[in-house]
Amino acid sequence: MVAETSALKVGAEVRGRVRHLGIYGALVDIGSGQDALLHISQLAQNDGRKIEEVAQPGSEITAYVYKTRRDGYVALTLEKPPLVPWAAIRQGNTYTGQVIRVEDFGVFVDFGAERPGMVHVSEMSDNYVRTPSDVAAVGQEVAVRVLKKNGRSRQIDLTMKSAPEEAAMPDVEDEEAAVLTAMAQAFQRAMRSEPMAEAQGNHQQSSRSNHREKQEEILARTLRGSQS
Repeated sequence: MVAETSALKVGAEVRGRVRHLGIYGALVDIGSGQDALLHISQLAQNDGRKIEEVAQPGSEITAYVYKTRRDGYVALTLEKPPLVPWAAIRQGNTYTGQVIRVEDFGVFVDFGAERPGMVHVSEMSDNYVRTPSDVAAVGQEVAVRVLKKNGRSRQIDLTMKSAPEEAAMPDVEDEEAAVLTAMAQAFQRAMRSEPMAEAQGNHQQSSRSNHREKQEEILARTLRGSQS
């Protein structure tokens, strides 16, 4: 028996004594200080039995923790929970499973979730696959990766292809060094172009000065010629 509710985890196996039966289910003493509820909806799936056929007041039963609350409420289920809870399944997760069915379009793999996942023939290998039976057989263990899951249909799409390589991210130090190098190069170009610009400016200024001097000289000769 479990001593405290805080020690209970969803999926944990517990053994308790039935204290009361009702139309909603059974109250079970699991030693947590508060009776746990085994609702009629949590009898074994497709069992078809009534609660009276499963438990009687005073009898001991083995069940699994279905839900807990901070106020001490515990809900039980007779259905053994999957090794991989639905909420734990994420895109990109990898698992090892067993092929349980082979179809023309792909294979179904049991990896411990509440239902098998499906690997389409196009996702069974990095290379071309003519038919699923060329790659996998019933009972074979395979490594799979989750592509997506559909909460409404409870469908899980898997792949047996290699995981795509992630683009390598540059180190911060390398990135900063690259920025500094680019700045240094720009500064050097600016330093090289500055004397050239200055020389060009001086040359242009000298040309303008010579041009003015020639104009003044021509003007002076013209004035002298007109005076004579």
